[in-house]
Amino acid sequence: MKAWAEDQLIAGSIITFLADTRCEFTRAIGMCMDHPQPLGELGNVRCKRFVLLVENGIVSHVEVSEAPDDPAGDKDPQGPITRKTRVEHILELLKN
Repeated sequence: MKAWAEDQLIAGSIITFLADTRCEFTRAIGMCMDHPQPLGELGNVRCKRFVLLVENGIVSHVEVSEAPDDPAGDKDPQGPITRKTRVEHILELLKN
């Protein structure tokens, strides 16, 4: 996660990248992908494409990119499903 943060030029910022290698947190908040297509292709449980905005331990926003025909939320990187978790949308939420 440290290398990813450095690559994304956010190391040392207010953004924290966290790993959930056993999907414990992901399961606890209901963010495991349960669609058979990604599960069959990837072979193990993966988390949905989501963003939680949390301040002082309180979740203010939950954004999930998924649809029946796009369970991984990445079919169209510029489309409305993926937009929910793209940085531009998240920055809009942070302004409010």
